[in-house]
Amino acid sequence: MSQYQGDDAEYMADEYEMEDVDDEMDDEFRGRDMAGSESDVDEYDHMNSKVADTTAAQARSGKDIQGIPWDRLSITREKYRQTRLEQYKNYENIPQSGEGSGKDCKVTKKGGSYYEFRRNSRSVKSTILHFQLRNLVWATSKHDVYLMSHFSVVHWSSLNCSRQEVLNVSGHVAPSEKHPGSLLEGFTQTQVSTLSVKDKLLVAGGFQGELICKHLDRPGVSFCSRTTYDDNAITNAVEIYVSASGAVHFTASNNDCGVRDFDMEKFQLTKHFRYPWPVNHTSLSPDGKLLTIVGDNPDGMLVDSQTGKTVTSLCGHLDFSFASAWHPNGVTFATGNQDKTCRVWDVRNLSKSVAVLKGNLGAIRSIRYTSDGQYMAMAEPADFVHVYDAKNGYEKEQEIDFFGEISGVSFSPDTESLFIGVWDRTYGSLLEYGRCRNYSYLDSLI
Repeated sequence: MSQYQGDDAEYMADEYEMEDVDDEMDDEFRGRDMAGSESDVDEYDHMNSKVADTTAAQARSGKDIQGIPWDRLSITREKYRQTRLEQYKNYENIPQSGEGSGKDCKVTKKGGSYYEFRRNSRSVKSTILHFQLRNLVWATSKHDVYLMSHFSVVHWSSLNCSRQEVLNVSGHVAPSEKHPGSLLEGFTQTQVSTLSVKDKLLVAGGFQGELICKHLDRPGVSFCSRTTYDDNAITNAVEIYVSASGAVHFTASNNDCGVRDFDMEKFQLTKHFRYPWPVNHTSLSPDGKLLTIVGDNPDGMLVDSQTGKTVTSLCGHLDFSFASAWHPNGVTFATGNQDKTCRVWDVRNLSKSVAVLKGNLGAIRSIRYTSDGQYMAMAEPADFVHVYDAKNGYEKEQEIDFFGEISGVSFSPDTESLFIGVWDRTYGSLLEYGRCRNYSYLDSLI
């Protein structure tokens, strides 16, 4: 992935701002700096009031899900959407990759209704530090979600709409437990680039190769480690999993071309694989035997999880990849790329992908499957999350449409909730969707 400096840092600043779409657009919406805004909703934000949140009932009565006051603006939502599609700048490492990837794409039917809007919580701000890394939202139940908010990892309860700080990395963080190999001196002012939360374990990765591990049912931090002291050491992705022995492990993907496996029962590094290019994301097959590895190369790899040796290359993408995920059946998996596509692969025949799914405006930076394998969500850098009916061959999709950069997407383990982090100076929030069921009348009891 690109280093966080120079032109790329400037690009990140550009990408985060919604474009000025026309000279007549109301300053209320175009002026993204909250300090200089006179909008009513910004005043609510300053007070951290829940008044600015949007409920399902309000959305059904016609309120914009993000609280954007279109009736007070000089542009319609439809016109702004069209201009955004035309003007959004997709970051590419290989020029024109987005234009070249369209020929193989599957035509999917839109209009699916798999998850329905429940709430937009502006009381909790979802933020991003690196424009290419978007794995900063994790749900552990249909009501509990963890996300990055500035220098804090925050727990949000959608049940009572309350937030609680779990980990603050703005100052000094050091482990409160002693384990061999743990950096007892800890870290200062960690810039969190990626996050993973599963069951009771939270792992945050940093720009200098930091790894901070916290058990949510214990006070303090359990373990700190620095994967590398290389200049280009950023931790690009972390995946937590349970090994065949029942021990909790996690895999860290780093920009120093390394993939490392840590045992959290023994608190030690167990494997370290090296590859020819920076690794942006890895995902482990459900049986624990194969690792999907993608990074700063158009071709991905499927490798043996025990030895790190390549089983086969994955050819078809035209740019660098930043996302991957396995279907629970262990037969298919997906990869997301800056060429604006997600490719679905079948391990029984990897000569070509079985489906190529196209985004609207940018790279596919995050992919998630529901635990039952029914649905797959793919997130673009901004504005769109696509939910596909994976069980029926990705023929149909639900397109979730909003405005703002996407910090992460996460299905709850029971598949009942879908959370989407939205980064924006004014309209930053957490979107919550609930799985559509035939017994929706029971929602009043939940």
